Amino acid sequence: MSLELRHLRVLCAISDTGSLTRAAPLLGTTQPALSAQLQRIERIIGGRLFDRDRHGARPTPLGDFVLARARTVLSGMDELLLGAAARPADGPVRLGGVDGPILVGLVDRLGDLLGGREITSYADAAPRLLCDLVAARRLDAAVVVDYVGHELPPVPPLRQEQVAAEPVFVALAGGHPLAGRSELDLADLAGEAWVLSPSDGGGWPECFRTACHRAGFVPHAPHQAADAWTIREIVISGRAIAPCRATFAESAGLVIRPLRGDPLVMRHLLVWHPQGGLAAHVPAVRDLAARVFADHARERPRYREWRSR
Repeated sequence: MSLELRHLRVLCAISDTGSLTRAAPLLGTTQPALSAQLQRIERIIGGRLFDRDRHGARPTPLGDFVLARARTVLSGMDELLLGAAARPADGPVRLGGVDGPILVGLVDRLGDLLGGREITSYADAAPRLLCDLVAARRLDAAVVVDYVGHELPPVPPLRQEQVAAEPVFVALAGGHPLAGRSELDLADLAGEAWVLSPSDGGGWPECFRTACHRAGFVPHAPHQAADAWTIREIVISGRAIAPCRATFAESAGLVIRPLRGDPLVMRHLLVWHPQGGLAAHVPAVRDLAARVFADHARERPRYREWRSR
């Protein structure tokens, strides 16, 4: 006998009801049959999962360990098997996006626009995955990014519109010899060490390497980091410099500078399914996303200076 999903549901039902007697009718069985099934599951696991007495059933420490993992597995499986047809029309709006202010801002403001409907969110660094989730109706819409010259190919039957665009700047330590310049040529950075985020499957960092090649050099990137905090700390330490969004925040010990000629431009795109829960509201959602980006950008002095030039 091997452990199956139905066994995990049995354990969760016993834990949720606190009693085999109460769990049995929910599972369509009897208390004696459920007791025998629990014993078989415990033999598979290799230990007692519940302390049982006349007051009910309480998880043992091993039971708590197994239940935590069982709930994770069942939650993921339920999400995997949930089809779009099973969703109520007035259910939550499921919004995806790359990490950044637009996704967060939409989660904050979209509920008011849609009459108080619940908004759920899923963030991921991979634009292609987010598009696939929208195409599969796992998400109603997503805010993704691509890069001029490395645009994301359309995924039928999805629709997309550009929300905003921003150049890619460079982050340097405050004490870097080039930090005093107001603008940098990419070619001036040929001898630098870089910290790059991993491939997102949607054009990054391939577009960066292409821009460096056009500037006459191959970037030396001894560091790779997926999160902004690690990248920031590596830059502040002076070990490397990093390409970054124009709206990336400066901080103590870190400055950002624009690249002359804007050799790299990031596009923010709203992607939606024509039969999805947001299809009827796309113009309003697009405008809201654009306002979210503009509000965020106004808080970034370097970006404002670049815009003014």
